Amino acid sequence: MTTTLRPSGPLQEGAAGARSRPYEIRVNSRRVGALLLACDSAFGPAVGEIRDLAVDEPDRRRGRATVGALAAEEVLRGWGCRRVQASVPADSPGGLRMAASLGYTEYSRAMAKELPDAPPALPAGTAGRPMTAQEYARWLPAAVDGYAEDMASRGMPAAAARRKAEDDHDRQLPQGGDTPGNDLLVLEAAGEPVGHVWTGPSASGAYVYDVAVAEAHRGRGHGRSLMLLAERAALARGHRTLGLQVFAGNTPALRLYESLGYRPVRFTYGKDLL
Repeated sequence: MTTTLRPSGPLQEGAAGARSRPYEIRVNSRRVGALLLACDSAFGPAVGEIRDLAVDEPDRRRGRATVGALAAEEVLRGWGCRRVQASVPADSPGGLRMAASLGYTEYSRAMAKELPDAPPALPAGTAGRPMTAQEYARWLPAAVDGYAEDMASRGMPAAAARRKAEDDHDRQLPQGGDTPGNDLLVLEAAGEPVGHVWTGPSASGAYVYDVAVAEAHRGRGHGRSLMLLAERAALARGHRTLGLQVFAGNTPALRLYESLGYRPVRFTYGKDLL
């Protein structure tokens, strides 16, 4: 039997190399699953994505998804993509095994935590407060720079990464530090600022968009205190879930989040197309 991809809809094309097309996974002429291939306009044609890959229940555990993913890579090569990404739910053991078997490596993971009923206490000698206007004016350019660098490391052209970083911050914080629903907080230890955290709304609750300990104060447990401060802010706004994203190589952050009860929700994998 031969497993192939067959287009199930027209090719959609947009600006800056964006394109997408749905496909059916077929064994001979019989449909056994489906997937969507796309190139995001932010990344351009260099990075392709395999989205919504699913095989129908009667045909699972027969290698259909693996062959479908390999065929999808060939389509993306034909589109001129140099890299492919795929997002896999944490509760999909088959998807995780397939990603590993095909040579994909973890790029980042989304994590979330169900918050306790009562806000956690901060360590003695520490306190949180809103970021001042002067602090916000210093924080914003550095935050935009860091976000642009992250996007560029994923394959986005530098100019596009810069535009996206600026646009995303403008959209999320249209009123700056006073934007409703967002909390930009500074952690103080013994009265001295040692770090900051930004939490805001997301589709599933609250989300940590940025958190950092000042370099001179690292290694003293302030990262944990900042995350407790984030939980307090989320609970104060009525949220019961707090989410975040961590890059695969950031082992200290990953261990911290795991120790605080965060669990993986979704993994993002990547692979260079040779």
